[in-house]
Amino acid sequence: MALRKILTEPNEVLRQKSLKVEKVDKDLQKLMDDMLETMYAAPGIGLAAIQVGVPKRVIVLDLDHKDKPKKPIYFVNPEIIEKSENNSTYEEGCLSVPGQFAEIDRPDKCHVKYLDYYGQPKEIKAEGMLATCIQHEMDHLEGILFIDYLSKLKKSMIIKKLSKQKKTVERIVV
Repeated sequence: MALRKILTEPNEVLRQKSLKVEKVDKDLQKLMDDMLETMYAAPGIGLAAIQVGVPKRVIVLDLDHKDKPKKPIYFVNPEIIEKSENNSTYEEGCLSVPGQFAEIDRPDKCHVKYLDYYGQPKEIKAEGMLATCIQHEMDHLEGILFIDYLSKLKKSMIIKKLSKQKKTVERIVV
């Protein structure tokens, strides 16, 4: 396993639509292992492949890893079959939008079909924070960030702030 660099906004790669995975093989499993290690190190609870520069429809999640034994969930080619009409609000953050948080409304339940780590078809009926996290990560597969749900003004302020931080960090690294 290896740590991968997490891309941060603004970055045009984050706005790409991810491509469907044709088969789950050793290379894809290595990507998922690397993503999980990167997510834990960040630390975060979810990560989409596009966030590490790989435009594939793959996400990893582990909501419990801080307090309990690790229980990662791997989603390959996830599709939402059904969403609740009721919303819930969570304060969301994102490893690709560091240090920024906002309350976002999303359906409080969703039914998702996907392939697991071994390429086996699975379904999950998620609710609460798990449903929110799945939808947040699936947005990444479409090139959508949580800040896209904010007003134009709030979104542009966040992007301006991140751009400024990026330039500062880049100067230090060089």
